[in-house]
Amino acid sequence: MATIYFGMNQSLDGYIDHEAFAPGEALFRHFIDEVASLAGSIYGRRLYEIMAYWDNDDPDWTPEQHAFADAWRHMPKWVASRSLNSVGPNATLISGDVEAALRKLKGEVEGVMQLGGPDLAHSLAGAGLIDEYRLYLRPYVLGSGKPFFAGPLPPLRLVASDPIGEDALRLTYVPA
Repeated sequence: MATIYFGMNQSLDGYIDHEAFAPGEALFRHFIDEVASLAGSIYGRRLYEIMAYWDNDDPDWTPEQHAFADAWRHMPKWVASRSLNSVGPNATLISGDVEAALRKLKGEVEGVMQLGGPDLAHSLAGAGLIDEYRLYLRPYVLGSGKPFFAGPLPPLRLVASDPIGEDALRLTYVPA
């Protein structure tokens, strides 16, 4: 049975924004290793469309960016969307009952799966499908934007805190 975690890079005031701050060198290396070790990722439409950037090579990329793209391309992906008609390589579209599809997927897949997208995470949290929350806190204050948590959750319990690189702290929580 798979373990599903929801984790993203976020500002100190709780917002996610891939354009406002990029991961530093050590955190990016951490994400490369993380993606390479995953049994798969589950995305909402908006985050999948952002991440699909890694499906296309860019000659200006650094070796680390090429390594991330390679890991991302090889990882199985599932995309929950009612508006998309198709998804890219190594991805499966889930357009019907997302909760039922992910329950089935969680029972069939072995290993760790990452869930991306705060709205999708919020919709699945109440169904008990998220085993862990990984908050990668970064020293930025945005003041507004898309919050990491899209709504209230039952209480969480801190199980780990790990500094990563020059400016990130990963906080790992589980449902209490």
